[in-house]
Amino acid sequence: MLEAAQIIDGKKISAEIKEELKKKISGFLTVSDENKLDERFSRPPCLAVILVGPASHYYVSSKEKSCETVGIKSIKKIMAASISKEELLQQIAEFNKDQGIDGILLQLPLPEHLREFTQDIVDSISVDKDVDGLTTANLGRLLSNSKSAIHPCTPKGCMELLKRYGIKTEGKRVLVIGRSTLVGLPISILLNQANATVIMAHSRTTNLEEECKSADIIVAAIGKPNYIQGSWLKAGAVVIDVGINAVMQVQADGSELKKIVGDVDFKTASEKASFITPVPGGVGLMTVAMLLSNTVELYLRKIVYNLN
Repeated sequence: MLEAAQIIDGKKISAEIKEELKKKISGFLTVSDENKLDERFSRPPCLAVILVGPASHYYVSSKEKSCETVGIKSIKKIMAASISKEELLQQIAEFNKDQGIDGILLQLPLPEHLREFTQDIVDSISVDKDVDGLTTANLGRLLSNSKSAIHPCTPKGCMELLKRYGIKTEGKRVLVIGRSTLVGLPISILLNQANATVIMAHSRTTNLEEECKSADIIVAAIGKPNYIQGSWLKAGAVVIDVGINAVMQVQADGSELKKIVGDVDFKTASEKASFITPVPGGVGLMTVAMLLSNTVELYLRKIVYNLN
């Protein structure tokens, strides 16, 4: 009989990464032996966040607190939900020109009237400030395995969890469920570059259960609550659950309670898998940690490496 899966603790790993970044940033700004600051480090790293409408204030607030924790300056620009495409592009252009800003994050999704222009708007962010790694130019760098690529935050977080738990990808059969440019496509590229054999599945895939049963590692990003069942898994498989779904559950007293669940049925999957990420407490926290990491990377490219 298989032992219960080991939990891949995103809360623990993200806290470790934040502490590492805090020490790194503190080291940049430490007074030198000559009692003078290194002129290159006259300011901390800076992340600018653009929020259109009220929908994601909680998430932006969380990112602001995380920035403060590690020593990153954060700027928040709140714009009306009714803003025009041109006004939004103008704000991005201003942040592009500001030499005191290292990374620009456009909080997605955008309001309905801007959705069809999302990629065009994202592409207006300077590739040298593309902290989320979602511009077409940066995705091209990622595809070509360029060292200048900034890895998108959620895929980067998944890869970091695998690395820190010592889970090997080379030669493994990996099933990525989902093909979005936010998660599915970039994580497939990163896994391929890590010498995994990658299979991509999506909403049109037939017989998904059989694909799951042959996978050593599954990355679930399909957006369907509790969809992947434990009975679908190969014994000892590794499960990375990227899904974040809000569902209503009826309590004993008849009341309803909102609960956040993943794309994988955690109870049954944890009885079959060797490693599994919980939801919440898994990949989501790593996404924020990688946002901070990317901000510091872009800062170093500008301040130290003179790559921008």
